[in-house]
Amino acid sequence: MTLLNRYYQITKFYSFLKNTAYKGGTAIIIFVLFLVGLELFVLDFNSLLNHLIANYSQEFIFFFFLVSETILGIIPPEAFIAWASKSNSPWLFLFILASISYLGGIISYLFGNRLFLIPSIKNYIENKIAKHILNLKKWGGLFVFLGATSPIPHSIVSLASGLIK
Repeated sequence: MTLLNRYYQITKFYSFLKNTAYKGGTAIIIFVLFLVGLELFVLDFNSLLNHLIANYSQEFIFFFFLVSETILGIIPPEAFIAWASKSNSPWLFLFILASISYLGGIISYLFGNRLFLIPSIKNYIENKIAKHILNLKKWGGLFVFLGATSPIPHSIVSLASGLIK
């Protein structure tokens, strides 16, 4: 642990983590305030979820979730979890959603892996964001863990991991 701590100090991981946490925390707070404002002044999420259950098939919503999880987590998974809680068998739906989420991460990784083969994207990545790639290669395991356990869409981490192989 002492050697690992020393390594993180030398590579400036702690300062990088602090800056990233500050920026991410600010974004999360703004997003939560936005959702609370929507709930209080514009939308009734409960009636919206009931509308989704009544008007759309389960297969369509599962497919839409897969697309969302593959394409940078456009819609937060919590909305789909709330939808699953309103279903007849919520535990089964949660299991299916979790499986679809992992499948979306795998598809994002494969998409990033293939995207790297395009010469213009490869040049941009190697020249413009080389510092971020270096950090991702050094601390990639931690980013994958944070992407899977935090509100950061894990498809972004999967896509970035696929881009740098």
